[in-house]
Amino acid sequence: MVRRGLAVVAGKLIIGAAGLLTGVRAIWSGTSPKAEQTLYFANHTSHGDFVLLWATLPPDLRALTRPVAGQDYWEASKLRNFIGKDVFNALMIRRDGSGQGGNPVDQMKEALEGGDSLIMFPEGTRNTGDEILLPLKSGLFHLARACPHVRLVPVWIENLKRVLPKGVLVPIPLACTVRFGTPIVLEEGEDKVSFLARARAAMLDMRPEYDRIDTNGNNGSNGNNNQNGGTAS
Repeated sequence: MVRRGLAVVAGKLIIGAAGLLTGVRAIWSGTSPKAEQTLYFANHTSHGDFVLLWATLPPDLRALTRPVAGQDYWEASKLRNFIGKDVFNALMIRRDGSGQGGNPVDQMKEALEGGDSLIMFPEGTRNTGDEILLPLKSGLFHLARACPHVRLVPVWIENLKRVLPKGVLVPIPLACTVRFGTPIVLEEGEDKVSFLARARAAMLDMRPEYDRIDTNGNNGSNGNNNQNGGTAS
């Protein structure tokens, strides 16, 4: 009971800190917060990504939604372990390739079949380079096929890479936005390549206009969407 109470207090403090540092706001376009089982799939540029997404959900949905998190990072210390497991109830995934802990897709499928909503990052790893969005891994496709009853909501997290760059311990206060887009569905007979291309396009289409202009003054969305053929590895 004491540990649970501390987790509740810690969760409120984290939500307050996220709002104070980033002034985060949620924009729901093409959908709205619903008490329906949902798989939120978002771009991944910072360890704070799922914190920000989780914090912008309404409290009743937040209680039902588990972030998918790297076990190696969140179990590296007692504090991280407490935050990951007790505050966020995160689904811990091994990323070391050892095969221990089960297949990540199977773990997510089991959680969805158990009634949880999930936050996942289909790029598979943090994007710390210059590319807008890394190729999407096939896990999203397999989950869409295995759990057709689950809403698939694309999410774009804006600006957090600048707030918490890699290697920086103290966040830089900047305004952030979490954009929730129109749910997508796996069409009957649709293959992996086509589905992942549509999922990637749904994420990229939510970027703000200023983020679509490359250094040459051109709309950057075309160049990125042309890479969709390589997203189904």
